[in-house]
Amino acid sequence: MEKGAFGKPTDEDKAWFAGLLPEHPAVISRPMFGNVAGFVNGNMFLCLFGQVAAVRLGERDRDELLAEDGAAPFEPMAGRPMKEYVLLPPGWRAAPDGDQRASAWVQRSLDHTLTLPPKEPKAPKKRR
Repeated sequence: MEKGAFGKPTDEDKAWFAGLLPEHPAVISRPMFGNVAGFVNGNMFLCLFGQVAAVRLGERDRDELLAEDGAAPFEPMAGRPMKEYVLLPPGWRAAPDGDQRASAWVQRSLDHTLTLPPKEPKAPKKRR
């Protein structure tokens, strides 16, 4: 897949994403840029862009996941990578243990993101 070329998620993609969201009282899911993302304490830890999902990880975990065949840095727009995010290998969706492997990485992403300071809501913009 060309970097930045993700397309729109199907209902099947969204159902797969929903199945990856961990059961945690602080986790919420909300739409984002025509896709969907998982947040904890205001920080995104999981996102679906088209048919692929990306997770937010610390440096050591990023390096480990990037060593997996099919994993790649997350670049929602060509030339604009989100450095803390890694795409889960797309081939995992069809693999017998793929959902289990993806869920384990999503949990690692949640665990990492829970260590980050809560994101403060943006103040509303003033109208002129």
